[in-house]
Amino acid sequence: MSKAFRFWGLAPAWALMILTLIVPILIVAGVSVAERGAYGGFDWAFDLTSYRQILFTEGWTDALEFDPKYLWIIARTMLYALTTTVICVALALPVSYFIAQQSARVKIILIYLVTLPFWVSMIVRVYAWLIILGNDGILERVYRLFGGADVSGFLFTSGAMITGMVYSYIPLMVLPVYASVEKIDPALIEASHDLYGSRWVTLRRVILPLTAPGLMAGSILVFVPCLGTVLEPMLLGGGKQLMMGTLIQTQFGGARNWPFGAAIAMVLLAFVVLVLLINARRMPRQSEIGL
Repeated sequence: MSKAFRFWGLAPAWALMILTLIVPILIVAGVSVAERGAYGGFDWAFDLTSYRQILFTEGWTDALEFDPKYLWIIARTMLYALTTTVICVALALPVSYFIAQQSARVKIILIYLVTLPFWVSMIVRVYAWLIILGNDGILERVYRLFGGADVSGFLFTSGAMITGMVYSYIPLMVLPVYASVEKIDPALIEASHDLYGSRWVTLRRVILPLTAPGLMAGSILVFVPCLGTVLEPMLLGGGKQLMMGTLIQTQFGGARNWPFGAAIAMVLLAFVVLVLLINARRMPRQSEIGL
């Protein structure tokens, strides 16, 4: 295959990526260092106030004072994204292992059921949890049926947000983990039991190392979108606890502070790139040790 053919063959893909990915990122980066307009929007004047606002605020004497409120939002977002990822790992591994043990026909049906939520709009799925967790909802009725004390609903809590995030993104964890589990040679698990390895030892020394690539891929597919999630904090959390996604939406919406919203978006992008770089550095090490 000639170099010219490879160049012109890939030219449409490169052009599409540049126009739909690189150019929008550059525009957001440019807006993040622009000056806030007097009536919203922005003016093309170089200004780092938006980035400074993440860490500092102006006091009564116009002196900069350290203000950690946006750092707490970033830390909260990282914590909720990490918690959601850990829960998805804990749920996806046994589910994937169970699916891998079934016959070919049953596997197809179960994989179809895992991917079924993707056939429904994200907004519809989140609103379904409003019905389940809301006042006098399904969960509250079941809770009272078994003698639970009166509660005012399970909505607008951190648990409701994490529940919605886990439900929304767990299929992204199950699919890559299942692809790794299915490749495990059953003879390796049998050998572990023949050598008097307990189930915990087999899981820790055989299953987890062999499924590490799928677990890492699934963790990235869950963790990254959780960083920018908007619907779950707004609808299930009631907007009580800001996350980076809702903060960006607020700045581009009601606050009309586009440069600051773009600066937060660039910080979010930096976190995503950092996660991808860490994974990229880890993959060659896995290849060296045979994982």
